[in-house]
Amino acid sequence: MTSSESAAPPDGVLEAFGATGPARRLAGGQNGTWRSGEIVLKPAESAVEANWRCGVLDTLPESPDFRIARPVRARDGGWLAGGWEAARFVAGAADPRRVDDVIVAGAAFHRAVAEVPRPSFLDTRTDPWAYGDRLAFQPPGTELTRPSELQEILLAARRPVDLPEQLVHGDLLGNVLFAGGQPPAIIDWSAYWRPPAWAAAVAVVDALCWHGVHMSVLDRWAHLPAWRQMLIRALIFRIATDEAAHQAAHQAAHQAAHQAAGEVADKLAGEAASEVASEAASEVTSEAAGRPDEPDEAYRPVVQAVVACR
Repeated sequence: MTSSESAAPPDGVLEAFGATGPARRLAGGQNGTWRSGEIVLKPAESAVEANWRCGVLDTLPESPDFRIARPVRARDGGWLAGGWEAARFVAGAADPRRVDDVIVAGAAFHRAVAEVPRPSFLDTRTDPWAYGDRLAFQPPGTELTRPSELQEILLAARRPVDLPEQLVHGDLLGNVLFAGGQPPAIIDWSAYWRPPAWAAAVAVVDALCWHGVHMSVLDRWAHLPAWRQMLIRALIFRIATDEAAHQAAHQAAHQAAHQAAGEVADKLAGEAASEVASEAASEVTSEAAGRPDEPDEAYRPVVQAVVACR
């Protein structure tokens, strides 16, 4: 089981949410989402954020333009049970090539949450996505780390913008589900406080880089405010997030390898055995660090097209 995967929800969690039937893993959701009957469960990465999100979605009015996965309360009346959260199952499947429909559904959702106040937990996030978000919007010259080649190109092309900000969904493309005869469903809300045009730009960047959508999508949404600058920030966000996640994974692999080396040294007598085990661990982590950076090749043509836009 990888670090992003979760074991099935315990029986006590299923019982707390009134879930029936065996739990089966769903695709997506970083392999941590499970369905039991008509209830979908996943580990809550942050209790504060999960409670806030469930509270907002619970009271969001119905809309003819989109559906949402309504949160489910546990039997004690709270939104969490045993570190898990739950929501009603919504029918549909993601289709990343329908990026235009994704943006339209996202815009409707953003209008619905436009008056929700900014939550304070946005200031305390420390995950790779929070790092990418801050890098994309922080003032020039305040970068915390040395930028990569593509980041340098994008940072040089970035210009100040003055657009209204509000709560948005920062990961729309794979989290809008389509089902025949029903409005699109918005799931797995990744909350950010940014201009709605930025959320649309992230969806476009994802579609271009990973799903083979034609570059003409850049022109179809050029009427959105500060569109080129939103695209630049969307690319900075995604590239920085990938780099931060890669670094975190490398550090985790390095720590795990050296822990294994220590266990080997404990079992084998002598300092030489410890040195051999440590050298083997270093070789494993060095090999991981030296692997080709494939995401750069996916981002490069999109970076070039966006920077060339005027």
